[in-house]
Amino acid sequence: MNAFFLKMNELVSIIMPSHNCEEFVEESILSVQAQTYDNWELLFVDDNSKDNTLSIVRALAENDARIRIIENKDHCGAAFSRNVALREAKGRWMAFLDSDDLWEPQKLEKQVVFMEQHGYAYTYTNYQEIDQYSKERGVFITGPKHITKLGMYAFCWPGCLTVMWDAKKIGEVQISDIKKNNDYAMWLKVARKSSCYLLDECLAKYRIRVGSISNHSYLSLIRWHYKLFRQAEKMNALLSLLMTGVNIFFGITKKIIYVKRK
Repeated sequence: MNAFFLKMNELVSIIMPSHNCEEFVEESILSVQAQTYDNWELLFVDDNSKDNTLSIVRALAENDARIRIIENKDHCGAAFSRNVALREAKGRWMAFLDSDDLWEPQKLEKQVVFMEQHGYAYTYTNYQEIDQYSKERGVFITGPKHITKLGMYAFCWPGCLTVMWDAKKIGEVQISDIKKNNDYAMWLKVARKSSCYLLDECLAKYRIRVGSISNHSYLSLIRWHYKLFRQAEKMNALLSLLMTGVNIFFGITKKIIYVKRK
């Protein structure tokens, strides 16, 4: 058995926080179980759900020891849940999937191969949008081929469901307990240690549903970006406002250059 195959078989830790997602969680986990790269652990963090989310996941876990369930005693938010899962993760590769999103079957395999072949520590992929019924919306999102630390501060280019990093090179990551943009807070921490590279294939599906962050007002988005830079990144008020403005500019740029409709 050669050394490359051994590397290719290293454990992937998949971080999945969830709160009241009974309608979609089974489909999301089934997309993990369908992966052609089967050496993974799913750290499912139930954030004190009040619906049948936990029961659904427990039933799936009964027949799959790779699913590890962590239960928050209180509703603590996605940042807290992701921090818990990252501390518990045992894998070399860190990947992320929200409990309403989906992966294509070769997502993990193709991304691990891409990272190993090029020696990358931090990557993301293209993705497309689906609606609440899993119907494709004809919207495809990509991004820059190479994102430096400065480029990551300019805008949150990667979709959360597409990111993977090498924990051996990056080390443990913990983020501030902010309610929104906590995935962006993670990308910024990792970007301090490595540039991020695009695997230019559509390997994931992002669900747009009523009440999602994608449907909130621009004023709300501006407020959340300001809090990210002010609270999580500890910038002063003026610099936080400046970085929020930079993000707005590149957000418009992304929609023009990197969002395609078919």
